[in-house]
Amino acid sequence: MTTSEQLLRSRARPLDTGAASLIVLMCLLWGLNQVAIKFSLPDVPPFTQAVIRSGGGLLIVLGWVRLRGIVLIARDGTLWPGIAAGLLFGLEFLFIYAGLRFTTASRASLFLYTAPFFVALGGRWLLPGERLGANQWLGLALCFAGLALAVGIPQANVGARMLLGDALLIGAGAAWGATTLVIKATRLNRIAPEKTLVYQLVVSIPVLAAAAALFGERVAAVPGVSALSWMLYQVVVVGVTFPFWFWLIQRYSATRVSAFTILTPLFGVAAGCLLLEEPFTMAFGMAVALVIAGLVLVNRPR
Repeated sequence: MTTSEQLLRSRARPLDTGAASLIVLMCLLWGLNQVAIKFSLPDVPPFTQAVIRSGGGLLIVLGWVRLRGIVLIARDGTLWPGIAAGLLFGLEFLFIYAGLRFTTASRASLFLYTAPFFVALGGRWLLPGERLGANQWLGLALCFAGLALAVGIPQANVGARMLLGDALLIGAGAAWGATTLVIKATRLNRIAPEKTLVYQLVVSIPVLAAAAALFGERVAAVPGVSALSWMLYQVVVVGVTFPFWFWLIQRYSATRVSAFTILTPLFGVAAGCLLLEEPFTMAFGMAVALVIAGLVLVNRPR
């Protein structure tokens, strides 16, 4: 069997119980990330957290690259697209960490994971050959309705400060979607995903460090045990999921693997409500249901 035949066979391979369980576990870990940021904020400023996370994540990915023997330095025409993807990645994390100062982790999880909404909408005009079927258009409409419901209906626990955080997280979702579009539309879609992630991490670190310096962030004292534990979670636990993700998309159908990520905002909302005791109103519950249903339809095969 040739290498190309092996690749095609792996892309068509159905998910077994072990792989499906691993993906669900990773979605749970990703869903907890917004909670980890909130728990760390009292002791570690937001952009400083982001720098530490990107730096630690880069070391983990580079270790995986070395282990796998993946070549990063090559004349493959990806430098400028890689820088563009990295700048968008940095912008995404600026919005995430800034927004979580103002809004709840549960709302942040909902708004951040609307990224596929922006990918589908942008791909309709920016990616040749991308067409939206009836399911995708309905999904976009449901996502928009969910966002409008979450933001637009007056609620006792939602003020101007929280709405600012919501807007920043929607901006983060849009930046994430734009990053995906850059990857799909350029030569980045022909290289190993590990190299693309290295571009994103390397470029984002100075962007985030500049933001930390601009806003005068300082860690005045040694962070407490809780903050350090949750920072360790962001860097190590979430960082280690990247190699597992690469292994899954190389071994199984990327479409089938990615479909499971719809669970992440559900875990994020649940984590915010259970661990941070954030309020869960009927209006927000309806918004979550609409957005999740919309994302399911957006991600269905055309």
